[in-house]
Amino acid sequence: MSITITFVDPHGKRVETACEAGDNLLRVGQAAGLPLEGTCEGQMACSTCHVIVAAEWFDRLPAAADEEEDMLDFAAGARRTSRLSCQIEVTAALDGLTVSVPSESNDLRRM
Repeated sequence: MSITITFVDPHGKRVETACEAGDNLLRVGQAAGLPLEGTCEGQMACSTCHVIVAAEWFDRLPAAADEEEDMLDFAAGARRTSRLSCQIEVTAALDGLTVSVPSESNDLRRM
């Protein structure tokens, strides 16, 4: 079953993606060409995959671990609904999820 996740890029463009359960938002976003650097490759040692979860979806996600909360303290443009995309596993319950890539994002892979 394909799951639809919508990303909003730093310029406000909506990018709809189709993915499978078991993946994570970092890989899905990178595959769609979004500026999610993911320097630490999902090890929660950076905040370069920071996204802002749409408010109506935020409480539906599993709570962030303390380590993730600590890394979000370093995220540019962090907000109350910020998460690390590498820590959000795609499930069928997330079909229709919308997340935004902050305008402060800087993907050094594209320089």
